[in-house]
Amino acid sequence: MSQTATDTLGTPSPGVTAAAGFRAAGVTAGLKASGRPDLALVVNDGPLQVGTAVFTTNRVVGAPVVWSRQVVADSTVSAVVLNSGGANVCTGPDGFADVHRTAEKVADVLGISAGDVVVASTGLIGERLPIDVLLAGVDVAADALSPDGGPDAAVSIMTTDTVAKTAHVTIPGDFGTFTVGGMAKGAGMLAPGLATMLCVLTTDAVVDAATAHDALRAATAQTFDRVDSDGCMSTSDTVALLVSGASGATPDPAGFGAALTAVCAQLARQLVADAEGATHDIAITVTNAETEDAAVAVGRAVARSNLFKAAIFGNDPNWGRVLAQVGTVPESVAAFDPELLDVSINGVQVCRAGGAHAPRTDVDLASAREVHVLVDLHAGTETATIWTNDLTHDYVHENSAYST
Repeated sequence: MSQTATDTLGTPSPGVTAAAGFRAAGVTAGLKASGRPDLALVVNDGPLQVGTAVFTTNRVVGAPVVWSRQVVADSTVSAVVLNSGGANVCTGPDGFADVHRTAEKVADVLGISAGDVVVASTGLIGERLPIDVLLAGVDVAADALSPDGGPDAAVSIMTTDTVAKTAHVTIPGDFGTFTVGGMAKGAGMLAPGLATMLCVLTTDAVVDAATAHDALRAATAQTFDRVDSDGCMSTSDTVALLVSGASGATPDPAGFGAALTAVCAQLARQLVADAEGATHDIAITVTNAETEDAAVAVGRAVARSNLFKAAIFGNDPNWGRVLAQVGTVPESVAAFDPELLDVSINGVQVCRAGGAHAPRTDVDLASAREVHVLVDLHAGTETATIWTNDLTHDYVHENSAYST
């Protein structure tokens, strides 16, 4: 696949405005006491108005999720409005009324239907947003809309993020050239549930609703759903995909899905790289599993071990903590023989056939941020990788002081 994109350290991508047919803005409405940008607006100028989304599977969800699930039911989305500075979760009927008013305000300033406006919020749970401040901010955002507004929009949805997260790919072909772009926020509460944070994806490809929906489900399952930073699932997770069709290019479903997955993968890696307090990005690859689901389950078990994550923070390649977590996965989920398990850390096979092999002192964890753990189950042919990060003093400090 030919593509043009940036990595985490490169020049920021235009993100949601990389694709034709979209305008965006990021402004300061006054929701954050810090005075930082806190309101984003993304508008699809068409000609298509196709939209779909996936949401958290947490049973406790914010009013924006309840509203937006209804919006995408007919596969039509004209705009997405997002705010940081308050999650609008556990706010009762008044909180839902605030979402409705927000969508109506966006609809009024843009001349569209409120039923086609996705709303997403992020921040502290249990407190109502200052709705008059938010609505006034919508006016400001509408005035600031621009085909170059993607980077500003990405900044305005940050909470504990230290950097904005944007990505895009441009794909040429006999069918024409199309682009997929996106922005995301998330540095904590990153655990799978179809989506793992707030994210808006855009494309100027000509794609029907069914293709868009299937591609988004597949892309999130392979990328965001395999980021497991801290085992904590948000109440507000939303990943929305908007299709403008402005390029006129009609890729085949597989090609479009590959491009969408590439953008999601870039954003997912940026989430891991910015995880709260992290000093190591950890890729846990489980190979030779009986099924892909088994590989995912084993990788996730290791990723959610605080003992393992603390060891990596201390530059300790303690493979025993890896095996201990592998063993917690029920046989009905992942079949393997404990006496055949192999573990390698940064290319050094420290465990072979369930026992010690190369000295753990051969493993260097101090000189690079990325850590690669390979677990060989010797039970089949399937492979999956879960991304996580180490558990640090800074993570504990940041989350102990989050609401104060």
